[in-house]
Amino acid sequence: MLSIGEEDSKGNELTLSVAKSLRDSSLNFVGNAEGRDIFTGEFDVIICDGFVGNVVLKFGEAMAKMIFEQLKGEIGKTPLSSLAALAIKPQLTSFKQQVAPDEFGGAPLLGVGGVCLVGHGSSGPVAVKNAIINAARVAEREVNHNIVDAAVDFLPEASEIPT
Repeated sequence: MLSIGEEDSKGNELTLSVAKSLRDSSLNFVGNAEGRDIFTGEFDVIICDGFVGNVVLKFGEAMAKMIFEQLKGEIGKTPLSSLAALAIKPQLTSFKQQVAPDEFGGAPLLGVGGVCLVGHGSSGPVAVKNAIINAARVAEREVNHNIVDAAVDFLPEASEIPT
C-alpha cells in the first residue's frame, strides 16, 4: 500500500482502512510502501488509489525523460564524454527501453470485467502497438482470473466479478 510512511499508523483514512483489511487477509501483504520504495524492487505490487497512481506514473515518466535529456546535454559537452557514451550506447539504449512509456503502451486497469490497458492521450503508434501486445499478454496469462482467485478470501464479493 503506497502511503506516507511504512508504519501501520501512517496514511489517510482510505490507506489505513485498506492496509488493515490487507493485513487481516490471507494475501501476502508485506506492509506500506513509501514513494522512495517504488523503484527498489522490494515490493512486487504497490497499490494506491487512481488519483495518486496517475500522479506517481506521470511524475516517474517525467523524471525519466528529464534524466535522459540532462544526460544527453552533459554527454555532448566534451569529445571525451561523447566517446564514453558511444562505448556504453548499448547499455544506455537498454536502460531507456526499460523506462520508456512507449515500450509498455499503458498500465493495466484492474477491477474491470475484462482486459483494459490505460495509455496516455498523447500515445503514438509505438505505444498503441505495445499496449495491444501487452493486453494480449494479460489476457493469455489470465491475470484477471488469478486476481479474483486470490481476492476471494479478501473480498467476499470478488467471486461475483466476471473474469
